[in-house]
Amino acid sequence: QVQLVESGGGLVQAGGSLRLSCAASGTIFSIQDMGWYRQAPGKQREFVATITNDGISNYADSVKGRFTISRDNAKNTVNLQMNGLKPEDTAVYYCNGEYRRSIYSLPKIIWGQGTQVTVSS
Repeated sequence: QVQLVESGGGLVQAGGSLRLSCAASGTIFSIQDMGWYRQAPGKQREFVATITNDGISNYADSVKGRFTISRDNAKNTVNLQMNGLKPEDTAVYYCNGEYRRSIYSLPKIIWGQGTQVTVSS
């Protein structure tokens, strides 16, 4: 069974930094796009950043210049370096990925369980 496990969340003061990591495990042939989303209390889940397996990244306007997404294809991991954190970045952060179990399989989307990030003012 393929799963994603996030780590690295926590409590930080405004202006501080955190690094989130997400590791995929299970029978995986390939992972295409990997990304990070977040959901604040009472709000819908929103896009934060994505990265292709070629290393092309895309960011939400609210995090551009502060967050950096990266991945290690050999280890099936994706990271999110978050600098200059603001109280409005407080949310549960979810990792996701589009993977194939084999060359013949259709791509599937999988989500991690989420990790809490809290930024105090």
